[in-house]
Amino acid sequence: MDRSKDRPDDRSKTSGSDFLQLDTADAPPGGLSDWLARRLRQAISDGRLPVGSRLPATRVLAGELRVSRGVVTEAYQRLVEDGHAAGRGRSGTIVVAAPPAAAWSPAPVAPPPTSALFTGPPGADVFDAMRAATARIDLTPGVPDLAAFPRTAWLRAERSVLTGLSAADFGYGDPRGAPALRLAVANWLARNRGIRADPDEVVIVSGTAQTLTLLTRVLRRDGIREVAVEDPGSLGVRQHLRDGALDTPAVPVDSDGVRVDALRATGAPAVLLTPAHQFPTGVVLGGERRRELMAWAADGGLVIEDDYDAEHRYDRPPVPALRSVLADRVVYTGSVSKLLAPALRLGWLLAPPKYLDALVEAKRFADLGTSVLPQLVLARLMESGELERHLRLVRRRHRRRRDATIDAVRTHLPGTVVHGAAAGLHLMVTFKGDCAFTDTRLAAAALARGVKVQPLSWHRQRPAAPGLVLGYAASTPTEIGEGVAVLGEAVRRFSGH
Repeated sequence: MDRSKDRPDDRSKTSGSDFLQLDTADAPPGGLSDWLARRLRQAISDGRLPVGSRLPATRVLAGELRVSRGVVTEAYQRLVEDGHAAGRGRSGTIVVAAPPAAAWSPAPVAPPPTSALFTGPPGADVFDAMRAATARIDLTPGVPDLAAFPRTAWLRAERSVLTGLSAADFGYGDPRGAPALRLAVANWLARNRGIRADPDEVVIVSGTAQTLTLLTRVLRRDGIREVAVEDPGSLGVRQHLRDGALDTPAVPVDSDGVRVDALRATGAPAVLLTPAHQFPTGVVLGGERRRELMAWAADGGLVIEDDYDAEHRYDRPPVPALRSVLADRVVYTGSVSKLLAPALRLGWLLAPPKYLDALVEAKRFADLGTSVLPQLVLARLMESGELERHLRLVRRRHRRRRDATIDAVRTHLPGTVVHGAAAGLHLMVTFKGDCAFTDTRLAAAALARGVKVQPLSWHRQRPAAPGLVLGYAASTPTEIGEGVAVLGEAVRRFSGH
C-alpha cells in the first residue's frame, strides 16, 4: 500500500508544523512521504538537523501535519534506508549522518595568531582568544578540575528538585535569587567563611563578573569614579571596572598584602581586594594590614572583597573573610566557578545597607534574576553536604597537582621563585636576575609548542620582573610535568644555554 497517497483531497484541511516550518500545502498530490523525506534530507544537509538530532515522534509530527502516521513512518524509514537516520528504540529516530554530497560544515575559523595574543597590551577579548587557541596542555589559571564535576550528585539533586516543583515554580523568580539558595549561601558562608549574614542580605548573581558590572553602575550613581586595585592584580577584574567607566589606580602588594599607606595616597574612595589569597601572588592580607584597612574604611572607604578561591587551601589554616569583621564597609562577592565549574555562572554578593537596594534594582533591570532551576539544584547540594564532600575530594586532588607543579618548576625552571603555594588553584613564578626574554615572549614560545600559560605582566600595571601565572588544577601531573618542561626548554633557548 502506498501510504504517500494518504494526503487529504481538501486543501483547506492541510496544515503545518513549527518543526522545520513544514507545510503540507507545499507537497505535490499523492507524494506526501516523498516530499517529507526530501525536506528532512535537505534539513540534514544544510545543518538545521545536525548529526545527533532527534526527530519528532511519528505520532506527534503526523498530528501536527494532519496526515496519517504512516506518511511520517514511511518518510523516516527512507532516511534510515539512506543511512541518514537510525531508530534507537525509546530514544526515537536519530540523525546519524549528513548526505555526503551536500554535508554542511562550518567555515574553517583560523585560530588567533600566537603572536597577536602577546603583542602589545592585552585587549578586551584576550581571554576569549586564549581559550580559543589550540594547545595540548593548558596551564592558564582560573578553573578547578572540571573532570571532577559531581555529575551524579548534580543529577540526583536536579531530579529531586524537579519532583518537588509546582507549575507556579516555573515562572519568574525573585530578582534577588531563589530564597532556598539565598538561605543555603548564608549557611555556607557561616560554616566556611565565618560570615554571619541574613538570607535577605544575599543577592544571587551570574558570577562575580556580573557583581562587578552591577557594582560599577551603582558606584557611579553614588559619585565614585575610582576603584583602586592591587598591583599585581587580576587583569580581568581591571577590565570589568574600566568597562564600567571607573579608573583603577594601582596599589602595590608585598608579602603582607596590599599596602594601605599606598592606598591612602591614591585618594580612591574604594578598593577591590583578594585578601584571603591575593591574585596572583597568593599572599594573605596580614593582621596589621587588616587593622590599617579597617581604619581606612572607618574613614569612609569602601572595600570590594573578591573571595574567589578561599576554600582551596593546603598548608595553612583558614583565613576569615573581611566581611566577617567589617560588614558595613565591605561588598563581598563569591561564586561556584572555582568550587564546581565556571559554566554554571552562579555567584552571590553581600552589600552594605547603603548599596543593597540599588544593587537589587540593577540586577532586576539587568536580567530579572538569575536562572532559577540551577539555583535550586545548587541549594540542594549545599544543604545536603554534597558540596563539602566535593570540596574535600578536589582539595586532595588539587594538592597533588600543586605538588607536581612545584616539583616540575624546581626541575625545569631552577632559576625561579615560586609564590602562593599554600592555597588556591595556581602558582606565581618569577625569574631572578637579568632575563634575556620577556614573559610575553616566553608565553608565546610555549603556546607555539602547545602549552598555554599566562604572562605575569598581563596582571601588572607597573613594570616589574618577568614571571608566569601557572594554573594546575585542571591538568594531570603528567601534563603539568610536560608543560613545565616546555617552558624550561624555551628559557634555556632564550638564554643561549
